Amino acid sequence: MSGILGKKEGMTQVFGPDGKVIPVTVVSAGPCTVLEVLPERSALKLGFGEVKEDKLKKPRRGYFAKLGLPPCRVTREIPWKDPDSVKPGARLDVSIFRSGDFVDVSGISKGRGFAGMIKRWNASRWPMSHGHPEHRRTGALSSSATPGRVVKGKNMPGHYGYERVTVQNLQVVAVRPEDNVLLLKGAVPGPTGGLLLIRGALKKKSAAEQEKD
Repeated sequence: MSGILGKKEGMTQVFGPDGKVIPVTVVSAGPCTVLEVLPERSALKLGFGEVKEDKLKKPRRGYFAKLGLPPCRVTREIPWKDPDSVKPGARLDVSIFRSGDFVDVSGISKGRGFAGMIKRWNASRWPMSHGHPEHRRTGALSSSATPGRVVKGKNMPGHYGYERVTVQNLQVVAVRPEDNVLLLKGAVPGPTGGLLLIRGALKKKSAAEQEKD
């Protein structure tokens, strides 16, 4: 288990070895600074992004001063298979991955504000013929006598998006350490410029493990 923090730059396309077009997301990943090693939780605390010290609140400035490390814009704790092999202050970059690896990407999805049933839950609409009393409104909410109330968890109109989403098993198409860039096959959650957590896939073997098999 390993991972790195990054920023979504947008989507483009590249050509594979067979000449077919591959849609990819460009991610600026790392370099990340190891702030703390947490062996009791098998995790590392990473910092990502540069920020001026006067932009931080006093507790945050004191935290980085205690560590003796330059301040970072974002800090996150991520699971790590062997945290004792990494020292505080070390720098992690995209070279921890290689082409052919599979990763799980977590981010905050785009916020869409208040949305109705159809957009939020992909519900079916009423007939659009002339004279029908309803078109896109919510249908029946619950039974009348029993239980006589709206069941908790019922799909309803409301806030849509702006929540943590994880997309699993995205393939690493290319790794460019000189530019701190990962090319991931397919789409990842969030808007351009959104923060991403890229971790080794839980349900897929890495390229090195596949070669051993």
